[in-house]
Amino acid sequence: MVDVLFFAELQDAAGSNKVSLEANGLTLTELKKNLVSTYELNSLDKAMIAVNEEYAQNDVVLQTGDVVAFIPPVSGG
Repeated sequence: MVDVLFFAELQDAAGSNKVSLEANGLTLTELKKNLVSTYELNSLDKAMIAVNEEYAQNDVVLQTGDVVAFIPPVSGG
């Protein structure tokens, strides 16, 4: 299992701040496609991605026990 953390508007869209999924062997690109279709997270492509607290690229292959965080861009003033 892989834990997926959502922040800000992604958390609202997913209806939870965390989900656990069977994603061993998937790339982040594949995981994102699954999440978009399951939770309709259309702004997921704009989010930064961290795997085990380190920013990661879309080609990272996930392993059981990984923690993936999707962090949307922030704005403020």
